[in-house]
Amino acid sequence: MQNFKNMPTILWADDEINQLQSLILFLEKKGFEIVPVSNGQDAVEQIDQQNFDIVFLDEQMPGMGGLEALEQIKSKQPLLPVVMITKSEEEYIMEEAIGSKISDYLIKPVNPNQILLTTKKILQTSQLQSEKSAQSYLRQFGELSSRIGPRTTWEEWTEIYRELTKWQIDLGEGDEALIQVLDDQFDDANREFGKFIQQNYETWLNEGSGEAPLFSPEVISKYVIPHVKNGKKTMFFLVDCMRYDQWLVFEKYLAKMYDISNDFYYSILPTATPYSRNAIFAGLSPMEIEQQYPDLWQKGQDESSLNRHEEALLEKQLKRSGIDINFKYEKILSAEVGKQIAGKMKNFSQSKLAAFVFNFVDTLVHSRSDSEVIKELAPDESAFRSITEAWFQHSTLLQMFKELADEDVTIVVTTDHGSIRSMRDTKVYGDRDTATNLRYKFGKNLNAVDESAVIKIRDARRFKLPQLTVTNEYLIALEDYYFVYPTNYHKFQNRYRDTFQHGGASMEEMILPVATMTPKK
Repeated sequence: MQNFKNMPTILWADDEINQLQSLILFLEKKGFEIVPVSNGQDAVEQIDQQNFDIVFLDEQMPGMGGLEALEQIKSKQPLLPVVMITKSEEEYIMEEAIGSKISDYLIKPVNPNQILLTTKKILQTSQLQSEKSAQSYLRQFGELSSRIGPRTTWEEWTEIYRELTKWQIDLGEGDEALIQVLDDQFDDANREFGKFIQQNYETWLNEGSGEAPLFSPEVISKYVIPHVKNGKKTMFFLVDCMRYDQWLVFEKYLAKMYDISNDFYYSILPTATPYSRNAIFAGLSPMEIEQQYPDLWQKGQDESSLNRHEEALLEKQLKRSGIDINFKYEKILSAEVGKQIAGKMKNFSQSKLAAFVFNFVDTLVHSRSDSEVIKELAPDESAFRSITEAWFQHSTLLQMFKELADEDVTIVVTTDHGSIRSMRDTKVYGDRDTATNLRYKFGKNLNAVDESAVIKIRDARRFKLPQLTVTNEYLIALEDYYFVYPTNYHKFQNRYRDTFQHGGASMEEMILPVATMTPKK
């Protein structure tokens, strides 16, 4: 059940809740809604059913006590303010509670003004922080806009994307008008970024310019191989389809356990698994993979079938780098497989190199496209981040990181591509064998009605892509466009509008995080 009321809502858990009616009535007269429960278990269950602004939690309750309830509440909603109320002033209890991130604590008996002042302090702090973020963004809006233009370098684009993403998270679900301003600025940036990629990408690939960013084929050689050569036990995690904003959500759960160094690289085009992920594991462009290892490059449109040989491609890259070791490789496609691998992390950590591919975020992206329920739960980018965060909190991926936090290892975390919320369609024409992907196409006689919405690749070799036929061409979608055929146009236009897709040229798909983590001593 969702709380849509404007009044702040307080969950109050106390085994003597019936004796607190005078305090509850006092707060209700001050404009608060109170949901009373008499035990910790009911408090935890309420967290799953309704949104709250604050939780008051009695420390001593029969059954599930306050500290245990606090732990479970924080595992579900880490940012929810909790006030611990206790009869005891013993230091260890407060240390344990404060260590679990309570917002405040009160000693019984409490009086109405204590409760009111604590509540207002917490709510006003949150409101002030939100207002400060809004004011800071508005002050920086003009400065950010002035940096977006035809002379912006790839380093500057990386920083612009980083800053816009930060504001997207900081402003959250705040003022709708301000969120719209930020969304419009993001759209303007992606429009210019698309022009930037059109002007520079082919040159970067063919002239070896020192001005080029790091691309997918160079990720392992820069971030993984040096650790292996230095004799450091190294763990490589690739989370399929993870955007930078999602990494920031994950990172806050890891910062206590690890020292984290963040960097960025650019995905190759198309920003899709068969191309970008194969390029990472091979250390080669798709064209070079096809030329050097034709048996490992399968022609076809099925994305899963085109990524069957990542382990073999990684082995060949390591050997080209002078590394001949027995390494571990695991692809995690289900929660059950994840549990099995998480239970063996101590063994994996003894390997010189272990590589893992996690597919859940990509699965969630595709599921949102196909499921009205998930689209209802995640109607916008902020809600989509929240669903991803909820998964991560209870995921085997987080469990693996927890297991490795006690080991002497270096962990590299990255992704193969991101995704973009596709809001505008553009018609494309092609023959019957044209690929069905929504953000990129390859085939013969490809044409887009709106040429400003695409990058058209007439010579695949110039873009380091396989030339599947003599007249093979590629179309890459720009900004937030998605491709629709004229046949049954309105059906597919409506079906795929407002879905997260990948394969095109946008900041969200191309500018990708790569983090190096070492356990805190």
